[in-house]
Amino acid sequence: MDAEARRKQLSAAIRRAAGGDRAALRLVYDETAAKLFGVCLRILHDRSEAEDVLQEVYLTVWRKASSFDEARASPITWLVAIARNRAIDRLRSGGVSRLAEPIEAAETVSDPSPLAEDMVVSRQEQARLAGCLNEIDKRQADAIRSAFIGGATYEELARASGVPLGTMKSLIRRGLAKLRACLER
Repeated sequence: MDAEARRKQLSAAIRRAAGGDRAALRLVYDETAAKLFGVCLRILHDRSEAEDVLQEVYLTVWRKASSFDEARASPITWLVAIARNRAIDRLRSGGVSRLAEPIEAAETVSDPSPLAEDMVVSRQEQARLAGCLNEIDKRQADAIRSAFIGGATYEELARASGVPLGTMKSLIRRGLAKLRACLER
């Protein structure tokens, strides 16, 4: 699953969790727990404390999922902010007995979300690719989408289309050549 699809899936799960869907919260947990635990651990430097804070993070997500606004932040950015803030709160409360690094080190926790500029470029490239796929023969475009986006094998495509394997390979090869020419314009 690509990053955009994962982002959409995570956003949808957070929205469902806001409605009380426990399975959706489980999906949010499964997709993000390792990363959020890493954020907590990096700030707290104590595994037990990080585990406790991580539990608080998901309780907060359960209670405040309705406040998530996809227009303001990606789901992982929103979740990392909650984890970071909870971990810093734990440090400030004196809940952690020893600090290996000053609290300012929390500022260096990276946000895994792509930069806005990268997202714009990616969307432009996706739009350009979609436009070029629409310009080539529909049969070739459908085969390319099925093979390279859908993950179907050439054999599966040949069987589904009722053509020999060599014919399907040639169809896709010619389609890719047309696609490359379109993208190089």
